[in-house]
Amino acid sequence: MKKSLLLFLICAISGFFLTDTNAQPLKQPITIMVTPDRADWTYKTGEQVNFKISVFRNDFPMENIKIVYTIRPEKMEIIKSEEITLKDGTAIVKGGTMKVPGFLNCLAKVVYEGRTYEKYATAGFDVEKIVPTTTLPLDFIQFWDKWKAVLAKIPVNPIMTLMPELCTDKVDVYHVSIQNIEGKIYGILCKPKAEGKYPAILYVPGAGVRKFYGEVTDAENGFITFQIGIHGIPVNLDPKVYTDLSSGALRNYATALMDDKDNYYYKRVYLGCVRSVDFLSALPYYDGKNIAVTGSSQGGALSIVTAGLDQRIKCLAVWSPALSDLTGYISGRAGGWPHMFTTRETQLQARIETSKYYDVVNFARFVKVPGWYSWGYNDDVCPPTSTYSAYNVITAPKELHIFQDTQHWLYPEQVEMRRTWLYTQLKK
Repeated sequence: MKKSLLLFLICAISGFFLTDTNAQPLKQPITIMVTPDRADWTYKTGEQVNFKISVFRNDFPMENIKIVYTIRPEKMEIIKSEEITLKDGTAIVKGGTMKVPGFLNCLAKVVYEGRTYEKYATAGFDVEKIVPTTTLPLDFIQFWDKWKAVLAKIPVNPIMTLMPELCTDKVDVYHVSIQNIEGKIYGILCKPKAEGKYPAILYVPGAGVRKFYGEVTDAENGFITFQIGIHGIPVNLDPKVYTDLSSGALRNYATALMDDKDNYYYKRVYLGCVRSVDFLSALPYYDGKNIAVTGSSQGGALSIVTAGLDQRIKCLAVWSPALSDLTGYISGRAGGWPHMFTTRETQLQARIETSKYYDVVNFARFVKVPGWYSWGYNDDVCPPTSTYSAYNVITAPKELHIFQDTQHWLYPEQVEMRRTWLYTQLKK
């Protein structure tokens, strides 16, 4: 049991909380609070939002402290900036409104003893009415059917190597390689040791390059798990290998080969997710009907993509999906990670057209299974304007859990909610 707990902590730290998300910041000596004047941070277009700004030191309001606050639509140019003095540590500032659905951000900065402290909050306006800026290519389905047909002709050819150092008394853990359309997909498979047929969970990764340890806890609870990497390299190497690749050959992988939709980097990634479902479906201990896909950030994007491409997926659980409504910046509003169209120089027509075949919004249109979704209004990596663009086009059963104050990180409660929901769906 101690070994199992240790493995869980290792997996949580290295594979989820610090890789798919940014760690929550440590407490600082100066605390700033910025809060919209509604509990749910949500307004109708045309309604005014006021932001309450408070500054504390030792949890006590600071008197006569100067702050600078700015107001801007999410990720866009500043529309208001003002320096004010907080006489009793608190001020109410007028944030204005929005005429179209979207998000308005208030950032407060304080300089104290040579250090700068800052905090922001983001108000949403008619968020359920946000519509995507990207469009669906007429041959979108045919494009992906063509490449799935090519993939289907390639044998899966799984190679499974037991990893005794990660196994527990209840779970066997394997390093796995499978054939993809170009190269291979590598991952960590965890399976219960007890004989039987089990549901499966495909874990798709957040952005970056890293080592994986598998999802042992789920396997101890009666599930097969397959945690994959996307870069065609083993996921059990020395961590320094991934550090070197992250700053070298794979530094800008998210925009590699975007001039050609048939060769864009994410083509083999998206098809690799389908190939991972092929692998899980063929396992003799799979129950034959229950496969879920889940992930955060880039993994949230890949979860929607996989569910949109593969009808074998029964359900999906998604946090803050990246790669959503990539063309938002071209239309003067926030677009999804990796923010590829932020300047005129990057807005090349060939890249714009390629993006439509890979934009999560267009896969979301074809999701037909139940989904659990969650994110925060303050996420500036995967801005909520972009994530709502994908969520709002989904017609399948769905539930959204907003934790307004979160940035690009998760509360433990969100992690537990997601796990409980997945377990319930897969055991129906």
